[in-house]
Amino acid sequence: MIPVGISDAPLDDVIPAGNIDIIRGISHFIVENVRTARRFLKRCDKNIDIDALTFYELNGHTQELNIASFLEPLRSGLPVGMMSEAGCPGVADPGAQVAAIAQREGFRVVPLAGPSSILMSLMASGFNGQGFAFNGYLPIENDKRIKALKELENRAYRLSQTQIFIETPYRNAKFFEFLTAHLRPETLLCVASQITDPEAESIITRSVAQWKKHPAQLTKMPAIFLISKP
Repeated sequence: MIPVGISDAPLDDVIPAGNIDIIRGISHFIVENVRTARRFLKRCDKNIDIDALTFYELNGHTQELNIASFLEPLRSGLPVGMMSEAGCPGVADPGAQVAAIAQREGFRVVPLAGPSSILMSLMASGFNGQGFAFNGYLPIENDKRIKALKELENRAYRLSQTQIFIETPYRNAKFFEFLTAHLRPETLLCVASQITDPEAESIITRSVAQWKKHPAQLTKMPAIFLISKP
């Protein structure tokens, strides 16, 4: 399970050197997008012969019945690498099904260290890191979205549990407006964007009332949203 950079930061700053050594020994990769996977591997080592590698694409268009066949090299004794588009595969990204099949068949599943926007935003938020929940995307329908948000906010207060969620980058600005419109004024909201980018990274925690005075500027950039009781 190979983490991929989540920004344009120098690879040496976010990917351990040991990962690169492991990548050099792999010829079969399960990836979310072949084009970006090839680009990442070239960044890891420009001497890698990309054309000699085999890629299996795992995304929303992949038929579930085909996934098990991607592990055929593993069954023949060859290592297989799993990469998502960015961050850690299997965590809010494709890869869990691959790991589940490998576990069932008794293969060793090795998670490599690397950037996770979910954990990194939690680390910098100042929120409870002993009890937290990642909730993925909220419903699209407005009434269901409001209900889900209120339930998460109540859970944050009742359990002292940090609630974490995401939205697609092009919807982030509207989503921020939605959050500040429907959360309690005293609820703490952390907006974390462009994590690991040395120039653009922003991780700021404010009350909702404070955010209304100083709105976040989110222009189609990757972001994570976290809420907590005061």
